[in-house]
Amino acid sequence: MGRYDKEDIIRMVEEEDVEFIRLQFTDIFGMLKNVAITSGQLEKALDNRCMFDGSAIEGFVRVDETDMYLYPDLDTFEIFPWRPQQGKVARLICDVHCPDGTPFEGDPRYVLKKVLKEAEDMGYRFNVGPECEFFLFHMDEEGKPTTTTHEMAGYFDVGPVDLAENVRRDIVLNLEDMGFDIESSHHEIAPAQHEVDFQYESGLRAADNILTFKMAVKTIAKRHGLHATFMPKPKAGVNGSGMHINMSLEDEFGKNMFADDKDERGLSRLGYQFMAGILFHIKSMTILTNPLVNSYKRLIPGYDAPTYIAWSTASNRAQLIRIPSSKGASTRIELRSPDSAMNPYLALAACLAAGLDGIKKQMNPPKAVCRSVYSMTEEELREQGISQLPETLGEAIEAFENDEFLQKVLGKHIYTKYLAAKKKEWNEFRSQVTDWEIGEYLYKF
Repeated sequence: MGRYDKEDIIRMVEEEDVEFIRLQFTDIFGMLKNVAITSGQLEKALDNRCMFDGSAIEGFVRVDETDMYLYPDLDTFEIFPWRPQQGKVARLICDVHCPDGTPFEGDPRYVLKKVLKEAEDMGYRFNVGPECEFFLFHMDEEGKPTTTTHEMAGYFDVGPVDLAENVRRDIVLNLEDMGFDIESSHHEIAPAQHEVDFQYESGLRAADNILTFKMAVKTIAKRHGLHATFMPKPKAGVNGSGMHINMSLEDEFGKNMFADDKDERGLSRLGYQFMAGILFHIKSMTILTNPLVNSYKRLIPGYDAPTYIAWSTASNRAQLIRIPSSKGASTRIELRSPDSAMNPYLALAACLAAGLDGIKKQMNPPKAVCRSVYSMTEEELREQGISQLPETLGEAIEAFENDEFLQKVLGKHIYTKYLAAKKKEWNEFRSQVTDWEIGEYLYKF
C-alpha cells in the first residue's frame, strides 16, 4: 500500500499553503528535470494529463515524437523545507509515459522498476544504503564555482577545524524534514570533503533519495555561500568522492536473505551468488557506476578507491567489494567503485540485474583477497585471476559496447543513446590539449 492517494495530496497542498509543485524526472544521465505547475493545475497533474516536450531532453525522443506525459508517483510528495513558508514549494517524482499510456522505454526510473519487478517475481526485495560524498567549495566574485577552500580538516574532524560543520548539520536537518532517515554524517578525508549516509531503503526509494539528496545539498550549500559538487575528482592529489552502495535482498516477510550465521563471514550462499554476479559483470557496468571522464581520475591507486576486481571482508577497504562486519539483519555487501555522478536508476538497475544473474546461474565468486592487491606482483595477480577495472572512460566504453546482458537490462533505446553520448564525450576529451601537456612538453620538444 502507498502512503498517499490523490485526496491526500490535494488536502496537504491546501492545508500547507503549497503554491507550486515541481513534477520531477531525469534524463538518461541522471540530470534532474522538472515541469513546475501551480496548485490550480494539481488535479490535472494527478490525473496524468501534464505533458512536456520530450525532444528537448537529451536521450529521450526525436523531434517528431515530442509529446510525453508525466505520471506522478504520489508516495514521493514532499514539501521543500528550505523554501518560503507562505506559498510553499513541493515536488512529485514522475514516471514518463508515451501518449498511448505505455511507459516510456527511455525513462531511467522505468528501467529500475522493471528489474525490481524481476526480483519480486523471484521472491526478493532489493534494499540499498548509499554513502554519499561531496565537496564544498567557495564561489568567486561572480558567483561561479571554484575549487578553493580555506579549511584543512580531515577524517572525522569537528569544528572549529571543520569549517562546514554547520552547513552539514543544516543539510541533515532539512533532509530529515523531508522524511529521510540519516544514519550519520561526517567530514571526509580530504579538505572540504563530506559524507552523509542514508538508512536502508527499497531500491526505488533509494534512487529517488539520491537525486533529492544532491538537489538539497546544492541548494543548501548555495544558501551558505558555497558550491557543492559531486564531481568525482575535482582536485588532484587528494581523495575523490565516491558513492559506496550497500546492498541486500530480503524475502516478502522482511528476512535478510544474505544472512547466514553458520558462515564464517555471516554471508549466505545466495549472498555469495549475488556478489559473484556483480563481479562477473562489473567491467561492462562501470560506465554506469562511473560515467564521466573524470570518474577514472578517482579510480587510481593510493586514494582509497578500488582499481582491481576483488572482494574481501570488513577489514580490507581497498577491494572492490567488501562484506561489512554487521551480521544478521544488517548483513550486506558493499560495492565501493561507484561515484555520485552516476544515474542512480541505471546504476542500481545494473547492480541488481547482475546480482540476480549470479543467483540464476548459481555463480561462485573467486577466493577472497585478504591482503592489499597493491602489494601483489603482476605474476601474483595473474595467478589469482585478478583483473583491473577500466582505467579510462574509453576502456569502459569498450567493455560496455556489444554487451548483450546490459542491452537487455537497459533496453535498446537507453543503451544506444547512452553509448553514443559517452563515445562523443570520450572523443571530445581525447581531442583536448591540457595544461599538463603544455607544461610537460612545450619546452622539451
